[in-house]
Amino acid sequence: MTNDYRFSGRVALVTGGASGIGEAVARRLTAEGATVASFDLHAEAPDGVLAIAGDVSRSADVAAAVAQVERELGPVDVLVCSAGVPGESLPTVDVTDEEWRRVMGINADGVFYCNRAVLPGMVASGYGRIVNVASIAGKEGNPMAGAYSASKAAVIAMTKAIGKDLARSGVVVNCVAPAVIETPILEGISQEHIDYMVERIPMGRMGRPEEVAALVCWLASEECSFSTGAVYDVSGGRAVY
Repeated sequence: MTNDYRFSGRVALVTGGASGIGEAVARRLTAEGATVASFDLHAEAPDGVLAIAGDVSRSADVAAAVAQVERELGPVDVLVCSAGVPGESLPTVDVTDEEWRRVMGINADGVFYCNRAVLPGMVASGYGRIVNVASIAGKEGNPMAGAYSASKAAVIAMTKAIGKDLARSGVVVNCVAPAVIETPILEGISQEHIDYMVERIPMGRMGRPEEVAALVCWLASEECSFSTGAVYDVSGGRAVY
């Protein structure tokens, strides 16, 4: 069930909008009246969504994407940071410098660059909604996922800090912490790793992208007005704090 007019007149930028959670969010925002752009390595997007290709781990690419959205669609009212990688399923001692930097660069640096790029416009207009996609791994840590877990913990801490920075500006910043969700990102994870995650979900199943998108879109709406710097679980009962 959607609220067809909730985002009328709003411009939204979704990173990772070509697949998975980002695609589900882009579709729902569009269905609820937003004008939406997707920023992804792949120049693909759902129907009606402006597709922009680029790398979130490169601040110049992020700045160019935000400038393009502002030029073609208007000022960004909503940012959803969904782009991410799982990293290789490896014991910590086997994680190379290059793999650590790759995962942190996309999952942590990318969120920072995107938040930073949209904030001047949001603060100037006195309104904005930012939703960063973290993970339950950022709270609890998953074995064979040191880089990923650390990167998502960074997203959680970053969200709390930015939310406090902007608490009186009209811009609210929150994040979601999903458990394992059935998306293409799982193609890069071992079956042992997937089994570990599913076994710890009391509901006994993976989540669906549309379930995450429903929460994200509430956090991205005007209805979310007295919550900032917060973490919202969508974990089938796995989260314990």
